Amino acid sequence: MNRPALTPSQQWDPQLLLKAQEVRVVFFDVDGVLTDGGLYFSGEGEVLKRFHTLDGHGLKMLQKAGITPAVVTGRDSAPLRLRLKQLGIEHARFGTEDKVPAAEAILAELGLQWDQAAAMGDDWPDLPVMRRSRFACAPANAHDEALHIADWVSSRRGGDGAVRQFCDLLLAANGAYAGLLAGYGS
Repeated sequence: MNRPALTPSQQWDPQLLLKAQEVRVVFFDVDGVLTDGGLYFSGEGEVLKRFHTLDGHGLKMLQKAGITPAVVTGRDSAPLRLRLKQLGIEHARFGTEDKVPAAEAILAELGLQWDQAAAMGDDWPDLPVMRRSRFACAPANAHDEALHIADWVSSRRGGDGAVRQFCDLLLAANGAYAGLLAGYGS
């Protein structure tokens, strides 16, 4: 059976697209954004993390479109490092509660400024990076303060596709969404 050609089904507010158009780097928190925020421990005390495959594919698509995903997180774990390696994410800072200097170091490495950055966070430690970034986003289950300063709030929860929705919005703003989607139409 032949189906019609793939065309984008998502619709975005034009003002959001304009605001996100110049984004070249996106800072992501981990717990509560890339994961559901739960901390799982094995019987041996190993920290386990759950990541959503939709989010991972969105991060890969950002890279294809020339937008750099970066991670700035207050925690560090072997599962996180493994997942970031699998996704090809090269810019990450671990175990930092003061996230602004970590984000500024990544901006310097990339030769970018805050007005070219977006951020997705869910709690108080993420607020300074969200406030400085051109475009801020929060998952649906973020803390009230993160929801309050976000330019856009995903309808999905952290660790359950919120990152993918944000990636899709950024890809649409960048003009890459339709072309990337068409590559899956054959």
